[in-house]
Amino acid sequence: MPTQTTATAPTNKLGLTRQDYVGAKSTLCPGCGHDAITSQIIQAAFEMNLEPHQVAKLSGIGCSSKTPAYFLNQAWGFNSVHGRAAAVCTGVALANRSLVNILASGDGDSMSIGMGQFVHMIRRNVPVVYIIEDNGVYGLTKGQFSATADVGSTLKHGDVNEIPPLDPCTLAMELGCGFVARSFSGNPKQLAVILKAALAYRGTALIDVISPCVTFNNHESSTRSYKAAKDHEMPLQDLGFVAYYDQEEVEIPAGEAREVALPDGSRLTIRALREDFDPTDRFAASRALHEANGRGELLTGILHIHTEQKTMHDFLHLVEAPLATLPQAAVKPGPEVLEACMRELM
Repeated sequence: MPTQTTATAPTNKLGLTRQDYVGAKSTLCPGCGHDAITSQIIQAAFEMNLEPHQVAKLSGIGCSSKTPAYFLNQAWGFNSVHGRAAAVCTGVALANRSLVNILASGDGDSMSIGMGQFVHMIRRNVPVVYIIEDNGVYGLTKGQFSATADVGSTLKHGDVNEIPPLDPCTLAMELGCGFVARSFSGNPKQLAVILKAALAYRGTALIDVISPCVTFNNHESSTRSYKAAKDHEMPLQDLGFVAYYDQEEVEIPAGEAREVALPDGSRLTIRALREDFDPTDRFAASRALHEANGRGELLTGILHIHTEQKTMHDFLHLVEAPLATLPQAAVKPGPEVLEACMRELM
């Protein structure tokens, strides 16, 4: 239900205010990058006119997994066990294809114990906005290095990481993910556009967000601090987004730009800041990302986008109606159907 509004509170096309998209008060450390991400999720959901009760928000275990508690308190929520949010989300997408799925995970949750789930979610192209809140440490267990920690990064007490990191974006592109982006929690304007584009996408939309841990990984010798991210961030594009129901022109600087039509009718306009980067060419984008990683650069923006891939719903020929609404005759066919299936397997 909409909240009580004042005469000056702006509303979206559903008659809801931004306050209708918030959740509980955050219990994360003051200044945590995750809260900045939450703020942009709230804003994107408000501007995209999402119906809160049509959203499923999911998470695993870790600081990042608290995030769904802080947005869309009218949405469906499931806090799963460590590393299993992707599997639970797959089940949600199978049960009700009309829901908008938003999954908040961490670099440990996705790149360590949950990697197998992560890989198969991308392989199946499950419709979900998959947000990795990436700080390079296990903040919930006192700041040990995670699988995404850069070589040479140090902990507050002096330990230096010598193990090569996993990069969620290069892995996702290698697996064929059709929407891969990276942003920085300290760059809200860019993150807001990426989130809105991801919500308009059809399939797995991965967003790796560098989100500094102010308690354990924001010191001078960390490569995941606010300062390090700002010093090494290399934005790839100026991004503009127009939702399918808006008629305004994209506000984007003059210059050569590419427009991508998203599945819901929205338009994403990409003006390249690097002439050699084409986000629609997966192999070239992957090469550019590898080269940037080797130089210690943090490429941010839409790294890869491909809008014409089949999703899990297409592969499995799922019905439009939520499975719980189907009559028993449809979900429990007679013995002749089982016999036909068995003959196909012979």
